[in-house]
Amino acid sequence: MSRHTLSVLVENKPGVLARLTGLIARRGFNIHSLAVGVTEVDELSRVTFVVDVASAPLEQITKQLNKLINVIKIVELEPENSVQRAHVLYKVRADAVTRSQVADSAALFRATVVDVTPDAVTVEATGEMDKLEALRRVLEPFGIREIVQSGAVAISRGSKSITDRALRSA
Repeated sequence: MSRHTLSVLVENKPGVLARLTGLIARRGFNIHSLAVGVTEVDELSRVTFVVDVASAPLEQITKQLNKLINVIKIVELEPENSVQRAHVLYKVRADAVTRSQVADSAALFRATVVDVTPDAVTVEATGEMDKLEALRRVLEPFGIREIVQSGAVAISRGSKSITDRALRSA
């Protein structure tokens, strides 16, 4: 199986996300990551899926998604032609002795310490999944107490816009 990033432009209406995820789940595919938000057009939302599939079934998913009435446009975002980022918070064990080591480790990844308590430090990072995973491995020896991570968001490189293309063809 391989991972694919799909950017799906949909009508901003109740129940649309449930129909999208239900269709993917019924086909037996795993959603590795999911992020949803409104676009520059209030009536439209963008759903970014990272799915684990073989390449042939990916076409099956996109054809099925296109049949849904609220789906406007689907684009597969290739890693080399897009910018993809995720956001993560790591709560790490840190006492007075190790706190500066955790902060120094975070700084190596351009991560930020956003909360400090007597026995823990919360580190915030944004970046590609590989970078966030590398940061996790560096922080693990200190003891990670909790991880909260967003789904990946992605946008194509250059001046082209999925919204512009979708509105022109509508």
